[in-house]
Amino acid sequence: MVPDIHLIMLTYNRLEYTRKSLPRLLSDPSEEFSLTIWDNGSTDGTQDFLRNVNDRRIVDKIFSPTNKGQAYVTDKIWHGTSAELVGKVDNDCLVTPGWTRILAQAHQDIEFLGAVGCWHFFPDDFDYERAKHKIQPFGKHKIFRHAWIDGSAFLVKRRAYEAFRPCRENEYLTKFWIRLSLAGYIHGFYYPLIFQEHMDDPRSKHTLLKDEASYQKDKEFSHTIKKHGLETLDDRRRWREMVLENVNSGPWQAEYYVGWRAKLRRIKNKVKKTLLGGVY
Repeated sequence: MVPDIHLIMLTYNRLEYTRKSLPRLLSDPSEEFSLTIWDNGSTDGTQDFLRNVNDRRIVDKIFSPTNKGQAYVTDKIWHGTSAELVGKVDNDCLVTPGWTRILAQAHQDIEFLGAVGCWHFFPDDFDYERAKHKIQPFGKHKIFRHAWIDGSAFLVKRRAYEAFRPCRENEYLTKFWIRLSLAGYIHGFYYPLIFQEHMDDPRSKHTLLKDEASYQKDKEFSHTIKKHGLETLDDRRRWREMVLENVNSGPWQAEYYVGWRAKLRRIKNKVKKTLLGGVY
């Protein structure tokens, strides 16, 4: 029997993205999950659009008057559900229909599977030769391991989350995944890769960040941009390449991202910044 799944979709303005991402998420009527939609105080018509979307899997729509932030919303919804698996889909991502069935089956078969998700870059961004050492079998499944994954289109066991709850105020999911990884949970991308298109990716045909002017106009709405201080579109492009380098060939063991090993990696990245320019 497939485990129960409860997903969150957070929205904050950028209606153009939500008009594409939410219908895609709901496009396969046979895909079973419960969905809570949480709007963080949108003022661009997003709330009116959401009020008119109907699907039997939408169990709640919450319209917050203020932006509560991802950590608060994630903790509140995940802790409040009894579903065996929980996850989040961002409103700037286009998922592959059927993705939850594949990931739920992997969770059912792998006891200590932590956060497993969809690949949020393009197919040619995956470098098999560099990444093959991180692709590991677990029974009939394979996981392209990493110490963390991105914050969209993933599933994690709720019991694993509850064991390390709360998701600390303003703590990014990356740090939370690392804590789980250090405790023995397996994170990564399901392999063969299941694709999701990140519309904020500079390569996406759907991106609203088409040039420097549009980037400056909309960058306040991007969690990634604010988190990493990516002031220009070139900063965003360089950050993308750095993340791909790390995911494709960086260590999958969480120990390399904490303590003295993490400090050493930061020093190396500062050297890269000095020599090559940009944000790392």
